[in-house]
Amino acid sequence: MKNTIIEVIDLKKEFHVGDVIVRALKGINLTIQKGEFVAIMGASGSGKSTMLNILGCLDKPTSGEYKLDGVSVSQLNRNELAGLRNEKLGFVFQSYNLLSRTSALENVELPLFYNDRVKSKERKERAIAALEAVGLADRMHHMPNQLSGGQQQRVAIARSLVNDPVVILADEATGNLDTRTSYEIMELFQRLNADQGKTIVFVTHEPDIARLTSRNIIFRDGWVIKEQLVEEPLSAANMLKSLPIGDHEA
Repeated sequence: MKNTIIEVIDLKKEFHVGDVIVRALKGINLTIQKGEFVAIMGASGSGKSTMLNILGCLDKPTSGEYKLDGVSVSQLNRNELAGLRNEKLGFVFQSYNLLSRTSALENVELPLFYNDRVKSKERKERAIAALEAVGLADRMHHMPNQLSGGQQQRVAIARSLVNDPVVILADEATGNLDTRTSYEIMELFQRLNADQGKTIVFVTHEPDIARLTSRNIIFRDGWVIKEQLVEEPLSAANMLKSLPIGDHEA
């Protein structure tokens, strides 16, 4: 399947906590196609964060196979994993993970410092273009403490885009935001998915956020218990229009 970006086969992950073996993932099988917008859902302890760490090449499975864009990730060493992560993946976290003493532009440039094929001029041009794509061209020289939570998350999304990844992995990316700002961020993700064809894997425990994606994968106790297509994904832009007008984060 040439359009398969993520393929997971009988994947298991065990942790040793003292003398106890914790089986966080018990045999996961799933595929994600190029251009999908997928929500991974589940309660705390269901295995969804462990799954995301493995998809993000931040952790290795105990057994099973994970293929990212045709590459068998399970066989790679640490340096190869770091290279694949930087080349193929963009990350967006709940807590933004911005460097506090560094401007928005410099934060977005950061992943490109690990790409020796990108020179200084191109690095800056690509970072500016990414900030323009998320609507922050006029904030590029601001420090994180000069930006609202929503603006900081937009910087984080721009940073995830700057290397033109094949997959964006978002971990509770709206978790620290109010309702209006959450929908604004989801509108941006929907546009990146629809207009640029970005494949997005979005971990969330919020059903109203999951309804804005095209497929939901639900975890419980280390298993995938349900997969369902969202027949008519809600439009974040329409949800914004339905909210009462008032003060909010931008």
